[in-house]
Amino acid sequence: MIARRHLLKWLAGTGTAGLSSGAYAFGVEPGLRLAVKRHVVVPPTWPRDMPLRVAAISDPHLGEPYMPLSRYAAIVDTVNAIAPDLIVMLGDYTADDNPYVTRHVPLSDFARESARLSARIGVYAVLGNHDWWEDPEAQRRGAGPVRVQRALEDAGVAVLHNQAIKLDLDGKPFWLLGLGDQLALRHRGGDRLVGLDDLAGTLAAVDEDDAPALMLAHEPDIFPLVPPRVALTMCGHTHGGQVRLLGYSPIVPSHFANRYAYGHIVENDRHLVVSAGLGCGKLPVRLGVPPEITVVDLA
Repeated sequence: MIARRHLLKWLAGTGTAGLSSGAYAFGVEPGLRLAVKRHVVVPPTWPRDMPLRVAAISDPHLGEPYMPLSRYAAIVDTVNAIAPDLIVMLGDYTADDNPYVTRHVPLSDFARESARLSARIGVYAVLGNHDWWEDPEAQRRGAGPVRVQRALEDAGVAVLHNQAIKLDLDGKPFWLLGLGDQLALRHRGGDRLVGLDDLAGTLAAVDEDDAPALMLAHEPDIFPLVPPRVALTMCGHTHGGQVRLLGYSPIVPSHFANRYAYGHIVENDRHLVVSAGLGCGKLPVRLGVPPEITVVDLA
């Protein structure tokens, strides 16, 4: 996701490629640190008498040495200890073709640990681009379910693909929407990406009632098209840029660059939260944006 030559050039140019900072960025922050980032979000379309706590995990990119199964299991324990009402998983669970992964974590082991996630309303997931890319058969068919999806569903974790479901919060209904991935299919050796997202179809599944709605999408680039009917959109994918200093990320895997790189964004009374995620892309580096569990309190 992040071009190695560009990031190394930027690090050198800003003077942060020294020995001590390099060791921190390539060793300590991506492999040892874990933050719990909290956001209080007050959308105009979310009822004030429906407080909801959502915990999100995104982009673990499981694989040794940075995200072994033991580290992921500890993250699951931390999420459960937060005692959220709802847990959401925002995609990119695999490391697929990362050259720095020394050992891949079997999908069955990842799914078994994910099944331990516990929230009173439930645990729901969407898929990311790497979850599609690591499955050659799904790429050939141009359709799922992909291997990650089957593993999660076999373990009892619901995976939403262009779906809307109605959930209950203490007798009050709300909608949870899960969008298909926007970069799912790689064609011509990866030069062209085709999405399987269907925003219109997903929204059409929502009844014409006054129940508020949340949407999960792996990539945040869909956000300009999300209508005010959706109180909050939650995304991952960007990793916060993996390097973020003074609120700026030099490289962001998004057509909108820093506009949707990280954090709580408000545009025209519409709310977006982009998680920094847990793992790394092609380059195992994080600086100024440690791995995080993202917690949103809707109030």
